[in-house]
Amino acid sequence: MTNGQQGSETPNAGRLLLTPGEAAQVLAVGRTTLYALMKEGHLRPVHIGRSCRLSRAELERYVRELEAPPPPAPRPQRRARRTPADQGGLFEVVHTPPDVA
Repeated sequence: MTNGQQGSETPNAGRLLLTPGEAAQVLAVGRTTLYALMKEGHLRPVHIGRSCRLSRAELERYVRELEAPPPPAPRPQRRARRTPADQGGLFEVVHTPPDVA
């Protein structure tokens, strides 16, 4: 065993960056689900060359976000009420005869 693996449950416990397959195992989801989470922006991967990796800190952030209570729904703004004075003449029909020359 190497120093990073002593006393750990899994061989990749000491690594900072995980492959998508390893990250999926940590989160107990499938790789397809993990890639969908990345595509939707829930997980932010690190790209090194053509390799895609996920940091343990990012996985922990995602789990904390799931555990947090959802933010309160925005309350609809109440529109100001019009007073009857504002509507005066709104529906009055005024007929003005055309000028006859």
